[in-house]
Amino acid sequence: MKLITWNIQWGRGVDGRVDLERIVNDARRLADFDVLCLQEVADGFDELGGNDARDQFAEVARLLPGFTPVRGIATDIPGPDGRRKRFGNMVLSRFPVLQTFSHLLPWPADPGVKSMQRMALEASLQTPLGPIRVTTTHLEYYSAAQRRAQIERLRELQREAVAQSRNGPVADPDSGPFCVPPRAAPGILTGDFNCRPDSPEQARLVENIDKATPAYADAWQVRHPGETHAPTVGLYDKVQWPGESFTFDCIFVTADLVPRVRDVRVDSTSAASDHQPVLLELG
Repeated sequence: MKLITWNIQWGRGVDGRVDLERIVNDARRLADFDVLCLQEVADGFDELGGNDARDQFAEVARLLPGFTPVRGIATDIPGPDGRRKRFGNMVLSRFPVLQTFSHLLPWPADPGVKSMQRMALEASLQTPLGPIRVTTTHLEYYSAAQRRAQIERLRELQREAVAQSRNGPVADPDSGPFCVPPRAAPGILTGDFNCRPDSPEQARLVENIDKATPAYADAWQVRHPGETHAPTVGLYDKVQWPGESFTFDCIFVTADLVPRVRDVRVDSTSAASDHQPVLLELG
């Protein structure tokens, strides 16, 4: 199983050009991926640099025939002529998608600090390795208090998902919406966490939860123990990110998937966004 996560900055490259086909091509150059997790996908936001009002969720789906697209909307506000303006995350999977959840993350008031609603998009996938739950997210950048609350919610969602996975599916089709596919216990958590791997926030994310719930582990440290995570931000865009490049984009796996981690690497060549894509291979 090959998974790529990428904050695509609505497809805007370092050259200022928005090009979603370039995003898909660069991801394919990194790997023949089975799952693609994207952050900062836009629909109707023509005020974003270089962008127009196109529905990027639909465009990315068209560029990946054979993949099931799952949209995760964090921001949904009025636009011109009654059209909605939406911003969020996306998961595209060539594996069957069993069940999805769009979790709005906490947004506690933080007066005077710019922020936006954030969400975590979860999809349980039927993979050759068995059911695996993939969650992609994009945490708050400006407010540390909100980011800490969002990390606590991600830990709660891990506990909830593992507990529900023990219930088993409800297969009776006559149950209507109560006919529930399995919620996978093994999980992958990806995205732009807007905090560095050595931050207290990420240390909290991988802390033990309880005896019944496998904790998250940093997949980079599983594959490259003791090595500093390869940078994912500011390699090429020195206007937004002056100074040394660093890491915000990470992949975590639950303890039951740790033995399956075969590779984790960052593509340091793409300039199709201000972030770099990160690849996880499980076997």
